[in-house]
Amino acid sequence: DEIHYFAIVNSLMIVVFLTGAVATILIRTLKRDIAGYNEMQTLEEAQEETGWKLVHGDVFRPPQNNSLLLSVLVGTGAQIGSAFFFTLLASMLRMLNPIKKGQALTAVIMLYVLCGGIGGYVSARLYKFCDAKAWKKNTLATAIFFPSIIVGMFMVLNVFLTVVGAATAVSFLTIFLIFFLWACVATPLAFLGSYFGFRAEKIEVPTKTNQIARFIPEVPYYANPPVSMFLAGLLPFGSVCIELFFIMSALWLHQLYYIMGFLMAVLLILVATCTEVAMVMCYLQLCVEDHRWWWKSFLNCASAGVYLFMYSLWFLASKLDLVGVLPVVVYLTYMSMISMAFGLMCGTVGYLSCFWFTKTIYAAVKVD
Repeated sequence: DEIHYFAIVNSLMIVVFLTGAVATILIRTLKRDIAGYNEMQTLEEAQEETGWKLVHGDVFRPPQNNSLLLSVLVGTGAQIGSAFFFTLLASMLRMLNPIKKGQALTAVIMLYVLCGGIGGYVSARLYKFCDAKAWKKNTLATAIFFPSIIVGMFMVLNVFLTVVGAATAVSFLTIFLIFFLWACVATPLAFLGSYFGFRAEKIEVPTKTNQIARFIPEVPYYANPPVSMFLAGLLPFGSVCIELFFIMSALWLHQLYYIMGFLMAVLLILVATCTEVAMVMCYLQLCVEDHRWWWKSFLNCASAGVYLFMYSLWFLASKLDLVGVLPVVVYLTYMSMISMAFGLMCGTVGYLSCFWFTKTIYAAVKVD
């Protein structure tokens, strides 16, 4: 237990220090930039704008490719993150016993279904900002995108488990009840959230978008995927990797995990890390006059899910002793589901953080 506590506290202290250092550097640099830009405008010395202010007429140009898919991914990530947060909150308030894994899994599924309104609302607000009109298509895609992938993977796996007569095979009744929850609860809630999202006012931004998109110069290697994804995903994963070992041990090695307060702290630290990393990467991208931050802000932090899956492969090779092909397939299927959900949640945090960040910095400078 002492080693467990020390590992968690050590991880938290490292991440808090890193987050504070990054935030300090970013705030100092931004203050100098904003002061310099505003001073040049006052003295009428700005013959030619440079840096991130140069793209003020394009930074809020909606994504030209797959805006529907992006809004659906962000809405789904918001729904997953909300469900995870409320599950941890219920565990901390003693409403849920985390030692009973079946009860915890049921709670996660129920809370994910009940958070359908959050996903629909977030997706609708972002889709409306993109001046898109197909609100029914957006809402339906938000409701079925992630559940259809998870259920599809689960159904294929369940067929193999049923054929070999495994005790972990799920009955038809359970599958029907899950489908009932999705069709009669999650989907109507997604449409309800989407209704309020589309009824709300369009998100206001501080600058006007030019009619013609600005030419984007050659971008340095660190500001483009996959290098930016490799760099940005490492820190969010690093903030949870020590705690992740204990969670994986509880899931696959039948150990007990009951310290929900620490897990909530790790979740908050993960959110803070994703926020800081996403804003720094966005700032570096805007400084090289690349205004296409929408997809990159999501993918940079979502790559933490890839790191999680790679960690699960290491855990499989070094800690588990599975006999046969089917147990390995079961493990990889479930870990791919978890990694996907983790990546969507981190990507959503990065995207929303960059949206807030760009609105804040461009509102602070004087733009003609």
